[in-house]
Amino acid sequence: MILGVNFEKRDIKAGIFASVLVFIFSYPTLNNIDFINQRGRLIVLAVAFAIGLLVIKGLYWTKFLSRWWAPFWQIGKFIVVGGLNTFVDFAVLNLLISLTGLTAGLPFTLFKTLAFTVAVINSYYWNKYWTFEAVQTKDKKEFLEFLIVSLVSLGVNVGTASFVNSIDPIGGLTAITWANVSALMATFTALAVNFIGYKFLVFREKDSFKTR
Repeated sequence: MILGVNFEKRDIKAGIFASVLVFIFSYPTLNNIDFINQRGRLIVLAVAFAIGLLVIKGLYWTKFLSRWWAPFWQIGKFIVVGGLNTFVDFAVLNLLISLTGLTAGLPFTLFKTLAFTVAVINSYYWNKYWTFEAVQTKDKKEFLEFLIVSLVSLGVNVGTASFVNSIDPIGGLTAITWANVSALMATFTALAVNFIGYKFLVFREKDSFKTR
């Protein structure tokens, strides 16, 4: 029990691991955002660490609130995994931008596609074994369904990011920062597609809106 909330050991380990990964993968993105990196590396690390801590705090409160409405816990885990996937996506995107110096056009679309693909692979394992705990499903059929949902989400994600990025940066933002704004807007549009698809199509066989 942690501060009056019962957590399983696997949830504690998964939460801490997700927090550490968010800290690591958020760094390349934060380091590419002007109004943060201009304040120095220590500030970038501090912000990345604070984001990592938000994972732990978010899980605590969703577990606490699930006493009154059980779905809060599964939704909380999905949001944490979604946040981790977002930072994986952004880390790959920003590393490719840093390596090439290209921030728009066809290269950006290709970078975003590759970044999203890496994040989807990460998403599959976290959502299967932790969020929805669908460990007893048939892998081939399940992965095919996951791939279909992910392809739809890919279209929504990359399409939105490419469209927003094709607009001239506003508010005096640099091209790199605007590329990240485009990616962030795309993430929000794809989030609902992912949750509905994963819950009701991919991992439906052992889906339990339960808290233990």
